[in-house]
Amino acid sequence: MSNDLFQSRQKTLQAVVIILGIILLFRCFQLQIWDESYQQKQSFRQIITQYPSRGLIYDRNDSLLIYNIALYDLQATYESVRRGNIDTLKFCRLLGITPDQFNSNMEKDWSDIKFSKRKPFDFMTKLNPDSFARFEEHLFEFPGFESIIRNVRGYPVNIASHILGYISEVTATQIDKNKDNYKQGDYIGASGLELSYEKQLMGERGERHVLKDKWGKIQSRYKGGSLDKKARSGYDLVTTIDITLQRYAESLMQNKIGAVVAIEPSTGEILAMVSAPTFDPSILAIDKNRGAAFAQLAADSSDPLFNRALMAQYPPGSIFKTVLAAIGLQEGAIKHDEGMTCPGAFVLGNLRVGCHGHGAASNVPTAIAYSCNNYFCQTYRNIVNLYGYDFPEKGMNKLIEHLNAFGLGRKVGVDLPGEMAGNIPSIAYFDKRYGKGRWRFSNSVSIGIGQGELQITPLQMANITAIIANRGYYYIPHLAKEFKGDKSDVLKKYREKQFTKVHPRHFEYVVDGMEKVVIAGTGIRASIPDISVCGKTGTVQNPHGIDHSTFIAFAPRDNPKIAIAVYVENSGYGSTFAAPIASLIIEKYLRGEIQSESRKALESSMLNANLMNKIISLMSKKAEKEEKTEVNN
Repeated sequence: MSNDLFQSRQKTLQAVVIILGIILLFRCFQLQIWDESYQQKQSFRQIITQYPSRGLIYDRNDSLLIYNIALYDLQATYESVRRGNIDTLKFCRLLGITPDQFNSNMEKDWSDIKFSKRKPFDFMTKLNPDSFARFEEHLFEFPGFESIIRNVRGYPVNIASHILGYISEVTATQIDKNKDNYKQGDYIGASGLELSYEKQLMGERGERHVLKDKWGKIQSRYKGGSLDKKARSGYDLVTTIDITLQRYAESLMQNKIGAVVAIEPSTGEILAMVSAPTFDPSILAIDKNRGAAFAQLAADSSDPLFNRALMAQYPPGSIFKTVLAAIGLQEGAIKHDEGMTCPGAFVLGNLRVGCHGHGAASNVPTAIAYSCNNYFCQTYRNIVNLYGYDFPEKGMNKLIEHLNAFGLGRKVGVDLPGEMAGNIPSIAYFDKRYGKGRWRFSNSVSIGIGQGELQITPLQMANITAIIANRGYYYIPHLAKEFKGDKSDVLKKYREKQFTKVHPRHFEYVVDGMEKVVIAGTGIRASIPDISVCGKTGTVQNPHGIDHSTFIAFAPRDNPKIAIAVYVENSGYGSTFAAPIASLIIEKYLRGEIQSESRKALESSMLNANLMNKIISLMSKKAEKEEKTEVNN
């Protein structure tokens, strides 16, 4: 072989080797840098959730009602822990657990698709910052473990539990309905404003994409972090609640059963909403004691978890006469300056609805001031018989239309879950009970004095008070005033006027009557020096014991700032408890304090009144009676 041929072949071989080397280097570069499939054979991508801060909740004056507390979940990757050869005893000592607990927490059902030895799982959850802080300083010593911060709720004040609500761990059903926003272990609003405004308060989760080796150890950010997404905190909610007024109203209702709702008539903003008995919202915060606390509340016979302000459906009693008077005037069923004598009862054949002794009801304001049962039974008859005695269906339909426009017999639309509609008996109800064409106004005349089948909620009572204060319109009562930074205008509907079917001029006569009630009528205990209060008492018959006390009021008469309804179960006349409590709340809101000595004495008597023992005794007697009846049967 010639030297030239040898050199030629040698150069060719060198060229082939160089080319193959270049190809090999390029392929290695391609596999390791460009080609994700190779990376994923040697490692895997994991998306780490970044949890947002939940929106804070404030009162109308920017006092904090709910804040966030950080809790830690400690996650473990089985293979990384196994290979890490960690100091188990030190690990357990720092977390305050035993080696047996460590081993138990590490073992999972690896045949279950929910678990993988190469992916993180919850080792311990809901660790508070104080107990976790010392451990976190040493976390780097324990490969395979990582912490995740979650936000739960804290309560700087122990009021407004029914308004604020609470959060809880998301259920499997909730995850199935909204897989894009929730996964196992997430928290979600479960009641109150936390539930109503979950979308605004929750914020948006972020994501961190990382590459882990086959043992579960983080190697790098995936694609340099280009797919990462920052978490967005939830919007802070400014509520309509006045924290000072709410606390005061709750103190007045302590050791009583009932509800208080106070509304700003010019906006529909709820200033205070009390359901009594209540509870400290912090006991339902997410921690290890929550389950026991909830069980204790659920077992309480006074039912503190039940929001009476918008779920209890009560007969309104005589406060309903204000609404009936307005409707009667609008329909011409009564005239504002025409009156009638009261023989001590409304009498029709064998039907008799008793009334207390008073003078002649010479006009609408006087009839309201006297709370004359005869006058309002006659008014009810005139409305139902508008189209003739034999056509009560048409008159009843007209009445129902009016009542619906007052927000009765339907949900008002408050921004809290669980609102009840109350009850206005329908034509179908009367047809079914008495037979089609066989009933007349007399079958339901007790509705005229707010009894019988009629039922409304305390929220509806406060709303009709706001309607009268506004002379014929209202804004949907609501608790959300503003979401800071939110541009969606989710609260727009609460700024729209809702009108009744009654002309404003007719309400002036109702207002005159309500003012007389407080000046010299049954509501005199609600009078406040130098403040014109318009109110109406109600004493609601209770077949199971002592009557219920109710009162509605607004003040001042002109340009009213507050409308209120108070309902106190098993407490007697409307003037006994409901009227004084309402007037104290009004004075507290308008003046900031109770001023005169006589009013302070009234305040003391309301604060110290304990009706619970009396109610418990009544409930016991009722239970004994039912038990005896059952035995006898």
